[in-house]
Amino acid sequence: MKKIEAIIKPFKLDEVKEALHDIGISGITVLEAKGFGRQKGHTELYRGAEYVVDFVPKVKIELIVEDTQAARAVEAIQSAAHTGRIGDGKIFVSTIEDAIRIRTGETGLDAI
Repeated sequence: MKKIEAIIKPFKLDEVKEALHDIGISGITVLEAKGFGRQKGHTELYRGAEYVVDFVPKVKIELIVEDTQAARAVEAIQSAAHTGRIGDGKIFVSTIEDAIRIRTGETGLDAI
């Protein structure tokens, strides 16, 4: 099993969700996040005063998939989240040792 974590722009969430649904992935977790990468935030003007916005709003998506689905899921996220501008985000893939469904006690692939 693979865990895929993607940090994307918030307005791309619906497109990413649809792209994952189209390839048969329905279970995702979505978290609101703030952070910065190379863009290092930006300066804004509020009531005549300048201030630095250090952390940019982002959305973090987490999903667990079978090894065979991982490449397609990453490709779906990447194509749906892409704008071509700085701050499009990142995708991280890691290996999951085990999963347990709390309600039934199922383990492994049966739990996801």
